[in-house]
Amino acid sequence: MAKFDRITINPDQMGGVPCLRGFRIPVATIVGLVADNRTEAEILRDYPDLEPEDIRQALAYAAEAVRERQLPLQAG
Repeated sequence: MAKFDRITINPDQMGGVPCLRGFRIPVATIVGLVADNRTEAEILRDYPDLEPEDIRQALAYAAEAVRERQLPLQAG
């Protein structure tokens, strides 16, 4: 099984951004909801096509996408 078997990228769908299982639900949308303190139950209620593993893979994919990359951060 692939590490990210629930993440799909289709250049003809959603501008080619990573989505979940071919749905028009971008990984970034789910990560943003988690960042906004939405619970798994709330996300699944609002996106009934998703499964708990979709949320976990979205977060893992996002973590991998930013690993060892420099992001512009404001000095503290």
